[in-house]
Parts: sequence; structure tokens; C-alpha cells
Amino acid sequence: MLEIRWHSRAGQGAVTGAKGLGSIVAESGKQVQAFAFYGSAKRGASMTAYNRIDDNVILNHEKYMSPDFVFILDPGLAITDNITANGKDTTKYIITTHLSKDELISLVPELEEIKDRVFILDCFQIARETIGKAIPNTPMLGAFMKVSGMFEIEDFKNKMKHVLKKLPPNIIEANMVAIQRAYDEVH
Repeated sequence: MLEIRWHSRAGQGAVTGAKGLGSIVAESGKQVQAFAFYGSAKRGASMTAYNRIDDNVILNHEKYMSPDFVFILDPGLAITDNITANGKDTTKYIITTHLSKDELISLVPELEEIKDRVFILDCFQIARETIGKAIPNTPMLGAFMKVSGMFEIEDFKNKMKHVLKKLPPNIIEANMVAIQRAYDEVH
């Protein structure tokens, strides 16, 4: 079973991102869960979202997991949340930040020993420059496609267009550009 934990602030699109990823993966015939846990329902409050993906029926409905991937959508949460909680020896971390990896690690020392599994990019900047709003969820999914190899990027973008079909065409296209940029820029 593949497990993903999203660290975000309410309003940054983690729930939408988790559900969008879930929809795309479900179309491939896999079993999926996408859900969130809110401490406070206020915009800007810290929250987590989750995905589980498996070939078999998923019977576990708990929020507790040992994630294979951890997404940090808000740079401040890398410092304030325990982002490595319940991580495995193989867990990969994708963190949105304007800092270099060394600068980030100096602020979050627990990343030092796992820095080969830490991937960074600035999802906020990508989203602002492409979509026009600092909503980092689709750039994070583009980075995830690069790090995980779950889908070829063009296939993922085509599937994501279907997920975003209710949005205006220019916003859908802006999201495709954001996904591609994140895919290209994550390191």
C-alpha cells in the first residue's frame, strides 16, 4: 500500500489535491482513499490530508500511517510540524520552500540524515507565476510525478485536465504549465 501525508494550511488546496490524485489513480483501477484532518476550520490553520493507494480493498480508515511520501505545501510547516513523524527508512519528502536544501536542513536538523530523500521546489512561486494565485497543490502533484514516477507527465496532465474540467480553460492550461514547471524544477 502506498501512503501519502500532506501538510498544509487550510485554503492551500491539499484536500483538493488529495482528492484529485485519488480520482486519477482510481481511474487506473486501484483502490484509493483521500481524506483530511482539520484542527480548526479557519483558513490558514494547519491541517493534514491523506491518500492511500492499493491494488486491494483498503480496510484501514485511520489517519495514522507510515507514509511513503510526505508533501509540505507551506514552508513554515516544515519547521513547526513534525514532518518526519512515523516516517520509514524509505519515506520521501517533497517540500515547497524558497530556501536551498542546505538552508532548509539548517532549520530542520532531522532532515540532515535523510537529505537524499528530501526534494525541494518553490510551489508558491510556480503557482503565482503560472496560475496567478499562491495555491501550491497542482505544482506539488507535478513534483510528485517526477519523484515517484507514478505516471508519465503527459499522461498525468491529460488526466488532470479531466479533474479540473469545471474550471475555465485558461485556468486549466495555467495548471498544466504549473505541473510541468514543478516536474522540471523539483530537485
